[in-house]
Amino acid sequence: MGKVAGAGPDPFSPRTFAPLRNLTFRSIWLATQVSSLGWLMQTVAISWLMATISTSDLMVALVQASSNLPAFILSVFAGALADNFSRRRVMFAGRCIMVVASAMLTASVALGFADPWMILGFSFLIAGGGALNDPAWQASVGDIVDRRDVPAAVTLLSVGFNTVRTVGPALGGIVVASFGLVTALAVTTLGYLVPLVTIWRCKWKVRSSPLPREPMATAIYDGLRFTAMSSEIKAAIARGTLFGLASIAILALLPLVVRDQLGGGPIAYGALMAGFGTGAVIAGISNSLFRRSLSQERLMTLACVACATCSLSLALTSSIAVAAIALALGGAGWVTAWSGVGVSVQLASPRWVVGRTISIYYALIDGGIAAGSWVWGTVAQNYSLNLALEGSAGALLLVAAAGVVFPLRERHDSEPDPLDEFDAPAVALKLKPRSGPIVVKVEYLIAEQNVEVFLDLMRERRHVHSRVGARRWTLQRNLQKPNQWTEAFQTPTWTDYLRLNHRLTTEDKELDERIFRLHAGEVPPQMTLWIERPTSPTGKADRSNSYVPRH
Repeated sequence: MGKVAGAGPDPFSPRTFAPLRNLTFRSIWLATQVSSLGWLMQTVAISWLMATISTSDLMVALVQASSNLPAFILSVFAGALADNFSRRRVMFAGRCIMVVASAMLTASVALGFADPWMILGFSFLIAGGGALNDPAWQASVGDIVDRRDVPAAVTLLSVGFNTVRTVGPALGGIVVASFGLVTALAVTTLGYLVPLVTIWRCKWKVRSSPLPREPMATAIYDGLRFTAMSSEIKAAIARGTLFGLASIAILALLPLVVRDQLGGGPIAYGALMAGFGTGAVIAGISNSLFRRSLSQERLMTLACVACATCSLSLALTSSIAVAAIALALGGAGWVTAWSGVGVSVQLASPRWVVGRTISIYYALIDGGIAAGSWVWGTVAQNYSLNLALEGSAGALLLVAAAGVVFPLRERHDSEPDPLDEFDAPAVALKLKPRSGPIVVKVEYLIAEQNVEVFLDLMRERRHVHSRVGARRWTLQRNLQKPNQWTEAFQTPTWTDYLRLNHRLTTEDKELDERIFRLHAGEVPPQMTLWIERPTSPTGKADRSNSYVPRH
């Protein structure tokens, strides 16, 4: 919940706050801040509880792992649900899990049943509800607000959370110290109820698809394929995963820093977390200024250096004041890094797949954070706390250098939405939705002097069609008539063929026009549709996925 991406317009400009004029967005956004406040209080309570009942440094660090591992396990499935079902209902289900798990944790602590593994288990369940909710909520932003307000809405998600971060941990520390762990956990549970009720009361329109719902396996496969074919998304995810693995030592080991190096208690821990949040908010509201003067890659480098400086300072200081300043710098680097990689994924994803790309992003970066929590906790337990923090600082500098291999690209406009307009060609056979495989062939006549240009355009066409569903794409040249070329690809079923064409955008259609202009025939390129007729080894036709003949 702490990695909400945000970047874009100037946070102080009227346009930044335009999404708040939308009643639905405003209601859920405000309710989410209440929930985030409770989550931050709960994080302080659970981390401090673990530090007091367990002598294992690894168990303390695993609190962060248990909060992030569910997203690694569940996010891809949650993203497919968000793109395939009602996003509102998916959000509601995720929030229900959070409320129930938080209530059970509160009851367990109140009754004295809590032990380290039980704490990690309930923390895992709460994070599991968040993993179900977050992709659906992020994907719903584009459904709720106007397209031009999407960047501002994404910015508000980040600024809102990081504003709460400035007071949530300190408030959590005060509540724990003054009223006890049970009170802090009970208040958190009540906070989780607020967005649950809000989502129940709010409804928003979502553009419906004329096509049937995708099978879950197909939906997950399509999301993974689209992500794998987007170099921009892959670079953002790679940098985010590495950054999460390296930087999480700051938050995962902070309870140990407070307990062992600074000699503080829950109030000191909360105050230091507030320092981290203050730096995050300052960086969040200054993000557009930074983006106007620096490239996204340079910002990522600076973010890594800032977090490395924070981690190294925590390893060397025994002063709470110095630690607070260092954490403010780390918080600024934290939000700057997540802003860059998160917005890159948002803007590079069309609406039909945005839930899945966001979920894959969450899965991998949370996997990196969970792995980092375990790695740095193990180093702290087996060697020393200082060595773990110093190792984190060194790793962050390597993440900054990784920009040579995985550079973040600049993008100011979001990926265009599909046209969603397609008239299926007439066929002479009565096809079922699951009839297939369907083979598409397009014939071209290309003059010799245009071959190189044609090949360049067809490489782009292959990429476009493959990422929206085409499989086994090939381009063939007639050996006897070299000016004849045949493009061919498959879709598993007739419905998949229709879905592919519904996903094409205006830019994709313009690419088609550029290719067609190279065609030297008197009539446009001819497309033909075929259906495979697989046969068994005995020679009998397998009709399990075939067509129904017209009589």
